[in-house]
Amino acid sequence: MLLLLTAFFLFLYAALIFYYFYHWLHIKSYSPGTGSTFISIVVAARNEEGHIAELLRALQNQSYPKHLYEIIIVDDFSTDNTAALVKQFLNGHTKLITPTVNPNLSSKKKAIEAGINAAKGELIAVTDADCIPPTEWLQTISHFQQKENAVFIAAPVQLKAQNSLLGIFQSLDFITLQGITAASVQANFHSMCNGANLAYLRSSFFEAGGFKGIDKVASGDDMLLMYKIWKKNPADIRYLKGRHAIVKTEPVKTWKDFFRQRIRWSSKAAYYDDKRVMWVLFFVYLFNCLFFVLLIAFLFDAYNGWVLLFYLAGKVLVELPFVYSVARFFKEEKRMAFFPFLQPLHILYTVTIGLISQFGNYEWKGRKTK
Repeated sequence: MLLLLTAFFLFLYAALIFYYFYHWLHIKSYSPGTGSTFISIVVAARNEEGHIAELLRALQNQSYPKHLYEIIIVDDFSTDNTAALVKQFLNGHTKLITPTVNPNLSSKKKAIEAGINAAKGELIAVTDADCIPPTEWLQTISHFQQKENAVFIAAPVQLKAQNSLLGIFQSLDFITLQGITAASVQANFHSMCNGANLAYLRSSFFEAGGFKGIDKVASGDDMLLMYKIWKKNPADIRYLKGRHAIVKTEPVKTWKDFFRQRIRWSSKAAYYDDKRVMWVLFFVYLFNCLFFVLLIAFLFDAYNGWVLLFYLAGKVLVELPFVYSVARFFKEEKRMAFFPFLQPLHILYTVTIGLISQFGNYEWKGRKTK
């Protein structure tokens, strides 16, 4: 019975992963071109004194013409030297503002909203304060948006290399999420993106009502907003698959911080109006829970150990071609040597985070949010 159940779940899981793989392969790689759209870069920064200067140097050294973009850093009531560091970079096209709300009521969404309200550009580019965009980032986004006539663009994000067990585990997990993000946008299957690398029309943000209705959620300035815009423009959401658009971000340094981050990310799942992604998450969660069912069954009957091995081997073989292809795009294919051996840890993490994230409060930058 368990063998048939495992085979059935593996068949459905394989169909889902191959669906993603098919659409990932059919996204054309994109190279920078020329663009003429005025872009407003909006960055919400809270207690980022260790990263903000490096980000600003990268933004001010973009290949895109200086008269065609502005940089808006929104200091979300930092308690460190973030604002003082930003002031050293202020010039004609770099500005520093603060949200016009009570500090106790502020959030990342409030900060981004303040930046968009102050923006002059028709296209908003969003990244995080601990990220580094490549020199041709804006140039690529601008040309892509004009060519595709996109109202919302999800673009690739990569973790900076870290060779510890945690670093490798994070990278492989993140690469997989990036591949699913790209494929789901390409297929118009469900809404996924990462707030470290987004662009959308300012008019579309306001047309969708901005963050109204999702402003109390701990996370979701990316996917929840994307879905609101998708509902208004379902045919005009695009994924930019181009190495010149890859934004690099910092990995977390400890397992404790990793779990906190993933709990915060997962906490928004209960607020998804996009039932498409909810059904996918539910199925994937059940599929991972099957590992523990088989493990318990093995304790009572040694035969189920073979079923457990069949499950693990099947999961690895199903995922491997897809994840390897995404890793090759990010030039991280060497890390795939660890992929099979990290499967039990990844399953444990998926099931645990999925359960814990639906309960309690979550802390971010010194703030607790439900």
